Amino acid sequence: MKISTAEVEKVASLARLELSEAEVEHLSKDLSSILNYIAKLEELDTESIEPTSHVVTMKAPLREDAVSSRPSPDDALANAPQREDNYFVVPSIIE
Repeated sequence: MKISTAEVEKVASLARLELSEAEVEHLSKDLSSILNYIAKLEELDTESIEPTSHVVTMKAPLREDAVSSRPSPDDALANAPQREDNYFVVPSIIE
């Protein structure tokens, strides 16, 4: 399958990309080769292959979700630019 330079220019226009003629030509060739490779892959018979999410069986390591250390409010707010009692003071963003 061949992607024309006009198609590349149209997609670039829709994406609001400014491409030089050399870039358009290069992308046209690259996209054409990608589509040709996909067409080649579509020729493979995958009916008997079960779908997988990963080729290797993987298990996520789990740990107990427990608090290991809890800093005191003074330690947690030690580097805060502004604080009020045990809270951070942040600028208001809503009018």
